[in-house]
Amino acid sequence: MSTAMNFGSKSFQPRPPDKGSFPLDHFGECKSFKEKFMKCLRDNNFENALCRNESKEYLECRMERQLMAPEPLEKLGFGDLIDGKSETKSEP
Repeated sequence: MSTAMNFGSKSFQPRPPDKGSFPLDHFGECKSFKEKFMKCLRDNNFENALCRNESKEYLECRMERQLMAPEPLEKLGFGDLIDGKSETKSEP
């Protein structure tokens, strides 16, 4: 059976994903941030919620060095960690 069955004259135009695809850190520019984050994960039984500051710092490093597209930290889920805002939400 042929795999080249075309049901029209349209050809597939691949495009990169919107998120999740970015250059590797070949020169280790953010290695210290990555190692700090990984150590935090190991020390906290891989509970990533306990390592949010380290994760934020790692992503900031990648954005500053153009290893990923710049995104507002609020959009990445770190809105509560920006500029001295409390990590815990206040009770009503």
